[in-house]
Amino acid sequence: MAQEASPIRGRNILTRIFLSPDKARLRAGWRLLLQILLIGIINFILVGVIGILGIPKLSGKWGLLFRQIQELIVYASSIYIASRWLDRRSFESLGLKVGRQALFDLLAGIGIVLVQLGFIYGIMSSLGWLTFDGFAWEFDAPGTVLMTTLLFFVIFLLVGWNEELLSRGYHLQTIASGLNMFWAVLISSAVFGLLHLDNPHATWVSTAGIFFAGVYQSYGYIRTRQLWLPIGLHVGWNFFEGVVFGFPVSGLDIYALTRIQVTGPVSWTGGAFGPEAGLILLPSLIVGSALIYWFTRNRKNT
Repeated sequence: MAQEASPIRGRNILTRIFLSPDKARLRAGWRLLLQILLIGIINFILVGVIGILGIPKLSGKWGLLFRQIQELIVYASSIYIASRWLDRRSFESLGLKVGRQALFDLLAGIGIVLVQLGFIYGIMSSLGWLTFDGFAWEFDAPGTVLMTTLLFFVIFLLVGWNEELLSRGYHLQTIASGLNMFWAVLISSAVFGLLHLDNPHATWVSTAGIFFAGVYQSYGYIRTRQLWLPIGLHVGWNFFEGVVFGFPVSGLDIYALTRIQVTGPVSWTGGAFGPEAGLILLPSLIVGSALIYWFTRNRKNT
């Protein structure tokens, strides 16, 4: 992505974000604010349409799916409009180049977090911090297990796309165009953490954990300059964390194939919020970062 001309030395951060005398487009800060405004406008229109059509409010897993479809419409359309008319760049230039490498990155991201969550599960199990109660098919009919698992995989595909398009797509890259990548990673990751404050059982500790997860996701983008690896990491993390290994996903109780009870110290396990709120997250991010580096070690754009 082309960078804006270097700001005049001596300006403070806010001035550098919002003022752009060197470019024939709005400075990064204004573009961010207008994109947020677009989110509000499009969401208002969409909610109105839903009301006119009389679509009932859903709960549970179907409510989660409906919410992600709504976010897909709002985020994708607002970012598309902002990219084309505010940033004067293509939607694909956000890191959405489609091809064989995109598929490899997506699958690699999913595979990397399988190792990370397996690491977390193994450590907690070896330390006696969790109790294994059985597998889903021991309690539910095979059809229920299969259909619910597929439904949550679709939900987490949408979550990964929506949140990465917003956070590592528009937020990270727009801030980087006005400041630099260092500040862009810090600011976009902080916003990413704050966006999860309304999740069940969220605390400032969990927000800090989501912040570090945002920095980790940003590393995936920096190493590839594409969003497919971060999307894979995001999809895989939620799916393996909740569905496969049975942990809460950012405070949400998810249908689990592995039925467990977490009994270890909350400071390490994250308690009811899940591993993102525990110290166990940090070594797993180190493991994941090493795997990202190994996977991208021969990439020309790293």
